[in-house]
Amino acid sequence: MNKIKTLDELAGIIQQFKKQGKKIVQCHGVFDLLHPGHIRHFESARKQGDVLIVTLTKDKYVNKGPGRPVFNQRLRAESIAALQCVDYVAINEWPTATNAIKKLKPDVYAKGSDYSDSKKDLTGEIRNEESAVRSAGGRIYFTDDITFSSTKLLNTHFSVYPEETDEYLRDFREKYTADQVIKYLKDLSRMKVLVIGDAIIDEYHYCKAMGKASKENIIPNRFLREETFAGGALATANHIAGFCRDVQLVTCLGSQNSYESFIKSRLKPNIKTKFFLREGTPTTVKRRFIEDAFLSKLFEVCFLDDRPLPEKLESKLHTYLKGIIKNFDLVLVGDFGHGFIEKNTVEFLARKANFLAVNAQTNSANAGFNLITKYPRADYICIDEPEIRLAAHNKFDNIENLITGIAKQVKYKKIIVTLGHKGSIGYSPKEGFSRAPVFSKEIVDRMGAGDAFISVTAPCSAAGYPMDVIGFIGNAVGAMKVLIVGNRSSVEPVPLFKFISTLLK
Repeated sequence: MNKIKTLDELAGIIQQFKKQGKKIVQCHGVFDLLHPGHIRHFESARKQGDVLIVTLTKDKYVNKGPGRPVFNQRLRAESIAALQCVDYVAINEWPTATNAIKKLKPDVYAKGSDYSDSKKDLTGEIRNEESAVRSAGGRIYFTDDITFSSTKLLNTHFSVYPEETDEYLRDFREKYTADQVIKYLKDLSRMKVLVIGDAIIDEYHYCKAMGKASKENIIPNRFLREETFAGGALATANHIAGFCRDVQLVTCLGSQNSYESFIKSRLKPNIKTKFFLREGTPTTVKRRFIEDAFLSKLFEVCFLDDRPLPEKLESKLHTYLKGIIKNFDLVLVGDFGHGFIEKNTVEFLARKANFLAVNAQTNSANAGFNLITKYPRADYICIDEPEIRLAAHNKFDNIENLITGIAKQVKYKKIIVTLGHKGSIGYSPKEGFSRAPVFSKEIVDRMGAGDAFISVTAPCSAAGYPMDVIGFIGNAVGAMKVLIVGNRSSVEPVPLFKFISTLLK
């Protein structure tokens, strides 16, 4: 008998069993590494009814960190189907089990004892699952037998990381538990955050190369499709709004094709907005042409006016900020060097902000003219290695010297420099240096990783968390962001919590 079925097939089979008066039991999970704990769980569940079905999380919905799942959905299904106590297996079509429960309508839904306290469930889905079971006339049952963590076993014996990363994680686990780090992040919800910076519309135009032109030294491309994202400070606000309930965004749009309606439709509902309108200019648009097969960026066309704001508009900005800035625990500056945040605004923010966090980017559009040293004070700085080297005018010195040297120009309390594939290094005069390795094993798109990093670490810094925790969280956020195309979505709390739990098991 072929035990592996589609959900539709399984629903029909279950109907026939129920007509025979048989009781259906359902288990659900990833079951990446089949172990004795799983087998005892299935055997215990099987005793609650006559037919045991197991539904599996689809590969694309498995959120347990790099390299997971170790075994693809077909192999996981085959392994479970080989067990005598299991009658049928199906791969779930949805991200969670709730819809599968509604479709199959089991009499008993069995979960492991580690899910018995719904308050400890990071996803909050156990409540939804229980509700779905009860709506179908069933009940939830928690098995209580020997338990193992697949993730812990895989981390211990089948790690996807190099030895230095494993060593870092072992040391970090001795100082902090996953629950402690997650609590740090949950506690950010009370923080009031003002995000100020450049609004950027990111366009991705996907193309397919057609081969070199015979008459000209160009490679023509066939246009396939396009996507438009809310980038720059807009993306920063979206990231941070997942962790902090009270977020306000202050930015500037152009009167020519402002994109205001588009921007409002892309921002999270808990973000309050204040848009200043600059006459006769466009809202900044960065149109990137992308080779579709491997998402390689071919070239970029920028539509922007990067001159400083007119004096009257800048004065209106400062008047508005004077009335609100002291209401915020954190002012987060996303400075892309496109004319919105210039000398007078920099000095204003440095004087007035309760806690000032800054990411001053050097990029192709500002030609390297936007340096962190234009800020006389920034309580928390987050920049990358090329940006600090440009600011220090030093190409070769070690990064530690550059970090301590920049303090002579910018008064800061904490700083993190991201180092690409080498991870990140953090520093505060009180705690000294702390390094964290990268946690990513796959990169889909690097764009916006720095914005996501500072979006979550800035409130951590404002809350006074230890530097090693901030670096760990930032690199976890970065590992998740590089799996997202552009700013198609933001880094959300629950997937981040699950990732952190995976790393620290």
